[in-house]
Amino acid sequence: MAFEPPQRLVRALGETAPSGDDWLEKLPEAAQQAVVLRELTVDRVQVPGGRSSLVVLVRRADGTPAVLKLAPPRFRPEAERAALAHWGGLGAVQLLDGPVTQGVLLLERLHPDVSVRSLPEAKAQLEAAGTLRRLWVEPPDDGGGHLFETVAERTGRQAEAMRGTAVDSEVRVLVDAALAARAELVAAPPEHRLLHGTFRQSKVLAAERTPWLAVGPDPVVGECAFDLARLVRDRVEDLIASPSGAATTRRRVRKLAESLELDQERVRGWTLFRAVESGVRALRVGRRGDAELLLEFAGWL
Repeated sequence: MAFEPPQRLVRALGETAPSGDDWLEKLPEAAQQAVVLRELTVDRVQVPGGRSSLVVLVRRADGTPAVLKLAPPRFRPEAERAALAHWGGLGAVQLLDGPVTQGVLLLERLHPDVSVRSLPEAKAQLEAAGTLRRLWVEPPDDGGGHLFETVAERTGRQAEAMRGTAVDSEVRVLVDAALAARAELVAAPPEHRLLHGTFRQSKVLAAERTPWLAVGPDPVVGECAFDLARLVRDRVEDLIASPSGAATTRRRVRKLAESLELDQERVRGWTLFRAVESGVRALRVGRRGDAELLLEFAGWL
């Protein structure tokens, strides 16, 4: 079968690929090799799929449904492998046994088209938060190999990129506020936990062995409040379109912090930083519409 990468993936990688990166060009051959090596039968490529990996629905030699995932090195697939192995299927998709190939993961198949976003908003947030709580465990001892970034390291890189991006004076006010919030937050992190790293409602899929499981982590080690930032801004388009969007956002911060027993101000601070960082990054690659939504949202915080 020809492995044609979905256009969503092609566009996203085109925005972020460093000069000389030929991962996308080699992807069809790499996917074919991964299928043959693991004796898989292909059902279909998941479309529209994600923005950082090719996801292929497959069946193992015994007929068991599974998912084959291929991601470029810059999206840290080996860190994802290590995190999934550490979670061992508790709260997250199960990593399946098989040949270990860099950048290739074989995972249990969930229901790829059914996420908690299909639920009413209040129920979706409740189920998502409950799933996330199960992932917050002590990180594995990697023997000093530094397999997982810390929150301070990841956001430090992002902060430098924000400082170096030319923006107008109105956005600069938000950038300064976000940078100040980050500086205060990383000065005294209250916890050291393994985090999902990019958690939101669409990352929680329906499953057979438990109602909901998380997928697609970009794991990082740090405080739990960091992991709520993307969840707070879920369905941001609906929030912006609502006359009560600002009040709803502040209520989300409070309810999520209370339900997970976290400090409300730390949740708010990380939500602000991550929204501004995403907005500035969108500006940098020319996605002005997305940037405007994110920066308006950030202004409510």
